[in-house]
Amino acid sequence: MNAAPRPLSRGDASRYATRVTLLGTSGGPPWWDGSDRVGISTLLTVNGSQYLIDCGEGWGPSYRRSGESTPGFEHGIDTIKAVFITHHHSDHTVDYPNLLLLAWHNGSKGLKQPITILGPGDRSVLPPIFGERDHEPEVWNPDKPTPGLADSTDMLLKAYATDINDRMRDNAKQDLREILEVRDIELPEGTGKDPNGDPTPAMEPFEVYRDENVRVTAILVDHRPIFPAFAFRFDTADGSVVISGDTGVCDNLVTLAQGADLLLHECIDLEWVDSLMGPDSPKPDPYLRQHMLAAHTSTEQVGSQAEKAGVSTLCLTHLVPGNTPVEKWERGREGFSGEFFVGEDLMQFGIGVPGK
Repeated sequence: MNAAPRPLSRGDASRYATRVTLLGTSGGPPWWDGSDRVGISTLLTVNGSQYLIDCGEGWGPSYRRSGESTPGFEHGIDTIKAVFITHHHSDHTVDYPNLLLLAWHNGSKGLKQPITILGPGDRSVLPPIFGERDHEPEVWNPDKPTPGLADSTDMLLKAYATDINDRMRDNAKQDLREILEVRDIELPEGTGKDPNGDPTPAMEPFEVYRDENVRVTAILVDHRPIFPAFAFRFDTADGSVVISGDTGVCDNLVTLAQGADLLLHECIDLEWVDSLMGPDSPKPDPYLRQHMLAAHTSTEQVGSQAEKAGVSTLCLTHLVPGNTPVEKWERGREGFSGEFFVGEDLMQFGIGVPGK
């Protein structure tokens, strides 16, 4: 059995063929006062190939600072084989366009094959309106109001047609369609029929990607009303890593994470929520409070989730708010008997046994 993963220095981490780098650990769209955490993004390196999960604000420069990117001018993403998007919330995707549009200048010439990019498909129906409103909000992009990753990518590239055409015609850049292979994740037959009523039916993990280094499985998690919202599991010869995505307490996540070496789990500060809308706050709102807490996992809940899954190491990431002091996040260890850590930007974990 592998030793439980623990944070490592950059030099020690490089001895592991399989390692995880937290490129960004902040959750939510706000620019948090007093915090320098980068938006949510995680990198898995296996035998020199790399797998990127989510593209929060600032992931690219953080990737460069991590020492995991290929060094040198017009290098960087040379070894990224695949990208996985957990769900279509902006704090997870806002710097996805940077991957698309800056690839030419940061390593696309070094790619041995197109980067596979996988993420949620079309929601198929608008989410319900929460709370009482004077009128129904106007629907944006009514022809495709809930596009999946493939359609979203196409629309993004069309929005930057001026830049793309200029660089292809003036700088002889390669066609982006030869560099990127974007696909929606197809749900297993019979699941996902009721995004508004039952977004996380009990299910088994299903395979979404496989190569010589890693097998990736996914499962639906509860981040309603966003749908689909995925957690991902990466199984390698050295061990397994699970990334929760955004989710409330969810049995599906426990199913996916069974026996994993490392679980990276999102977390929200319950005290912060209560300071905004709890019973003793200036503007109590029990309905909005419950709505927010149902879509995230609090420090009081996350440890027991990891314990049920039987993981070796639990590390909190996607921290909301991003400026909560670390000592408050330490409460997340309650109910968990394994190794526990609060994620920091550029923290690294080795999986398996280090090389000599």
